[in-house]
Amino acid sequence: MPAATPGTPSLLRAMNDRAALELLLTHGPLSRTRIGHLTGLSKPTASQLLARLEAAGLVVATGTDGGRPGPSAQLYAVNPRAAHVGGLDVTPGRVLAAVADLTGTVLGTHEVPYAEGTEAVQQVTEALGGAVKAAGLHHSDLHRVVIATPGAFDPQTGRLRYASHLPGWHSPTLLEELAAALPMPVEYENDVNLAAVAEQRLGAARGHEDFVLLWNEEGLGAALVLGGRLHRGWTGGAGEVGFLPVPGHPLVRQVTRANTGGYQELAGAQVVPGLAAELGVEAPPAPAAAAEGAYSPEVTAAVALLMRAAAAPEGAHLRFLQSYATLLATGLASLVAVLDPEIVVLSGAVIAAGGEPLRGLLESELAELAPSRPRLVSGGVQERPVLHGALESALAATRDEVFDTSR
Repeated sequence: MPAATPGTPSLLRAMNDRAALELLLTHGPLSRTRIGHLTGLSKPTASQLLARLEAAGLVVATGTDGGRPGPSAQLYAVNPRAAHVGGLDVTPGRVLAAVADLTGTVLGTHEVPYAEGTEAVQQVTEALGGAVKAAGLHHSDLHRVVIATPGAFDPQTGRLRYASHLPGWHSPTLLEELAAALPMPVEYENDVNLAAVAEQRLGAARGHEDFVLLWNEEGLGAALVLGGRLHRGWTGGAGEVGFLPVPGHPLVRQVTRANTGGYQELAGAQVVPGLAAELGVEAPPAPAAAAEGAYSPEVTAAVALLMRAAAAPEGAHLRFLQSYATLLATGLASLVAVLDPEIVVLSGAVIAAGGEPLRGLLESELAELAPSRPRLVSGGVQERPVLHGALESALAATRDEVFDTSR
């Protein structure tokens, strides 16, 4: 079908269709009258629009708005089965996959723990296959899959960079092998970038065009959103702040070979137990996450210590939180000085464990180290932000395709 010419009725219809579908996603089921009111369309035009979308399989009738004065009106909603997407969160310890329908409802998940000698393609296909099965679907039902990994695939070479700790993901032919194994379009994105996508669409960064997300789990990283768009850099390495040289730690040379840098060595999860011991904070019993194998021992220990300190932020606990806030602020100040973001979103299990006490102390420290004073906010997507970001990224591209009725 030829593309619609700007200003033609077919293009205007497509624009109205898209506007109505977005309203249904935002508000949930709506009546013809309500859609007409929100879009400015007349009742006959809104009726024609809904009939067109229903015939295309994009909306479904979901009942009536009974209980209001007057005759009941038919309600319409986006058809959740019009498309499905997959998202995968890849870490050194496991691959976690999820499948969602067009409305973003997660239908199935599956996790595959890392096993020595397992190839990346096998991990991905097993995890995605389990999620598809749990959702009661087939691979052919997926319109798109987004895979989140540490580091980034270099757009010039196709090889994974900045993540030498991820086993089995460094073959020069890996992307070709994955493309051959997966029948749907597949996209790849840095895990911290996708945590920022989740916050931008679902969490603390909604409505903000310029923000930094600081992430601290297995590594220190950042995502940079400028003008509403992710800034990835020439090789995909924008935001790899763990490699930043910082005051307070000797220079780390050959950083890619060492897979670490000054900021990581100064404020990464691995320094938290030693800092706590120096300040007289005793380690509590390991949290439930340790039993599930969710994090490495270093991250598990850091989370437990920061949670204990945040629960009673006084005395040695307060000094511990203050000292760690200073370490985090030392590197964050460089980002803020260069980018001048509106807000900084704090995310990842280690920072989240410090809660509001750590956030407040970090904001105070940053105010003394950086010329601008962005507001620091805790991440709003608490559970699996990287996986949710992968699904949201896949949904955004899929909706652009499926909702385009001018095709």
